[in-house]
Amino acid sequence: MTNFEDKKPRKGCKDVFNAYMVNEAIFTGEFDIPVCLTDKIEIPERVIAYDLTKSSTDYEAYVHFYIDDQKFDGPQGIWNNPKKALDRLRKFKGVITPDFSTNIDFPVSLKIFNTYKMRAFGCWLRSNGINVINNVRWSEPNSYNYCFDGIPKNSIISIGTIGCIKDSSYWDLYQKGLDEMIERLEPKIILVYGRSPDKFFKKYKDKGIIIHQYESQTSLAFRKKELE
Repeated sequence: MTNFEDKKPRKGCKDVFNAYMVNEAIFTGEFDIPVCLTDKIEIPERVIAYDLTKSSTDYEAYVHFYIDDQKFDGPQGIWNNPKKALDRLRKFKGVITPDFSTNIDFPVSLKIFNTYKMRAFGCWLRSNGINVINNVRWSEPNSYNYCFDGIPKNSIISIGTIGCIKDSSYWDLYQKGLDEMIERLEPKIILVYGRSPDKFFKKYKDKGIIIHQYESQTSLAFRKKELE
């Protein structure tokens, strides 16, 4: 366990690294990813994107970040202005930890840092009394060395499939990542934001894993348009 408050900063120093978020965290793996615990939580009935929460009153929903990073990250985003984000997030029933991008073409150092940020932000939310479900994100096989760190086994987890299974050239890579996630984390419940075709998920259902799918914002918008 690391306690950053034991290391008193020089007078005038400011915590620009958000070290306070992991003050009570336990770190794991080669890259010291903080462990973000998940309490026993029921499956959320509804989820809502972070960029819609400013005007929403659907406080029974869980907030997700399966949207473009620019809509929640950046100079005024959740990492650089976390306390402002906290005021908004604590109104809702819970939060799926942020989906900071770890794209294949990113530098490895950035992918590791974004994985760290997912867990650290989740730890901090939880320390503020917010229900948290871990988001899981991987890229190429080398990412398996860190991308599953900090997530408890046998818990409820969440993944996004937007953009991941649209291109058939990525299918094999995506399936390998799913298989690795199942083997390492042994989840009881997987929340899926976006499509969850049997091609990828049937074998997990057959093993007794609960797959709970939520339609994407885009899909819901198309459906609404068709009904008009």
